[in-house]
Amino acid sequence: MSTYQYIRYSVAERIARITLNVPEKRNPLSLGLRAELVDALKVAERDDEVSVVLLDGEGPVFCSGYDLNASGGGPKGGWISEKHFDGWSDQFARNAIKDWLTIWDLMKPVVCKVQGACLAGGTEVMSMCDIVFAADNARIGYPATRAQASPDTAFFPWKMTMAQAKYMQLTGNSITGKQAADWGWIAKSFPAERLEEEVMKEVRALATIAPDMLAVNKGCLNETYENMGFKNALNAGVHWHVLSLQRVRPSAGEFRRIVNEQGIKAALKWRDDPFRGVGG
Repeated sequence: MSTYQYIRYSVAERIARITLNVPEKRNPLSLGLRAELVDALKVAERDDEVSVVLLDGEGPVFCSGYDLNASGGGPKGGWISEKHFDGWSDQFARNAIKDWLTIWDLMKPVVCKVQGACLAGGTEVMSMCDIVFAADNARIGYPATRAQASPDTAFFPWKMTMAQAKYMQLTGNSITGKQAADWGWIAKSFPAERLEEEVMKEVRALATIAPDMLAVNKGCLNETYENMGFKNALNAGVHWHVLSLQRVRPSAGEFRRIVNEQGIKAALKWRDDPFRGVGG
């Protein structure tokens, strides 16, 4: 793709900047946006004039999560869809992991800049990036684990301590960018009004390092985590995700039932009201 509908792509100062560009919908991860993001990442990897990739979002919100209501006009990107696989093999989660492992496997480092909200699928994308910077007041979390499903990409145990991972996934609470930095979930946080300035200082400096040097350092780190089972654990998480969606789980489908009968606002109120004032 040379032009994109759901993202912006530009290169300057050896930095390939990929911007999620559907701000009117809070940058949801539609199939179309995902296909374009994966394509742009591979374009940046092939470009000898690029050392670092910077991923950010247009508007006040980085990413509100997966777009579950529409494909966004994009291709399914290799999804299997037929009677032998649909309904038990969880093609959505399987291909979400496939997409986000593009970030992990890319030979060039991917830096993520987070402002506003970063929720559900947005936290998956963020957490697969090599370095993350966020605004102090950003809101980061996975509220869908309260009622809908376990994460498509089971990153929590790899990004924080056991106590923190269990707190975040069991409660579905969100924390601020500052707290995420304090926990080590992300690298650093900055005041919101200085986020762009401070992130660009960091990324410009990183981009002065030769791409081959960056690649060997990223590869060295990644291989260590893979030896500890990182990729196997993500793939195993797909089985828990599909189990969490199955009707044999007694409360599965309750959130969707409320959406269908009363609307999305009522479903979110049912899911989230008990947690008002709780957590970060």
